[in-house]
Amino acid sequence: MSKTDEGRRAFLVGAVAGAAAGAGAVATAALVSDSQPPATPEGGLDPLSAAARQGAFLNAADAETVAAIAERIMPGAPGKPGATEAGVLNYIDLALAGAYTDLQEFYRHGLAALETHCRQTYSETFAKLAPAQQDETIASLEDGKVESFTWPAARAFFETLRTHTMEGMFADPVYGGNKDFAGWNLVGFPGVQLIFTPAELESRQAFTRSPVAGLQSKARSV
Repeated sequence: MSKTDEGRRAFLVGAVAGAAAGAGAVATAALVSDSQPPATPEGGLDPLSAAARQGAFLNAADAETVAAIAERIMPGAPGKPGATEAGVLNYIDLALAGAYTDLQEFYRHGLAALETHCRQTYSETFAKLAPAQQDETIASLEDGKVESFTWPAARAFFETLRTHTMEGMFADPVYGGNKDFAGWNLVGFPGVQLIFTPAELESRQAFTRSPVAGLQSKARSV
């Protein structure tokens, strides 16, 4: 893992440790409300056919791109799970077919604009770029400097994906991410516990005992 990856992980883990993971949905709603879609051509954008879907919503190509972006936002390291190990892709896919159905067009347009940029700039899809090229592309999104984006705006697309990556890492596993409590274990969050020992209540160290797996058994996967 590069020093850049280590710094990114440290910043994101620190931010999550001091805030509730569920607050991300509010941030997402605010971003999207500031960037509404333009009028579509007659007939609108055709929805993906059932045969083309990868899971609940994403097709194979889009799933590969989302997974690659999430992994660069929250990269894994030996002994430290990242977005891939935590099942962030599964979380986002399920969310877009459920609670975030209003963001389906947002994702479709954003992913299409991203692939246009990558093919024009590197003659390759985002998922197949070298890590340094992926980071360069993500930085351009964050800075709003990707000309292929109209709606959504490049920065809004990046911020939404970052928010959803954090939700997939740290939200309750019942929503399809945070596989095996990867995110909670990473930040020492205790999850649901029926009882804490006196030593645990007095400790200032990160919690290390596994969370109660009541909701984990009901987590969905596609």
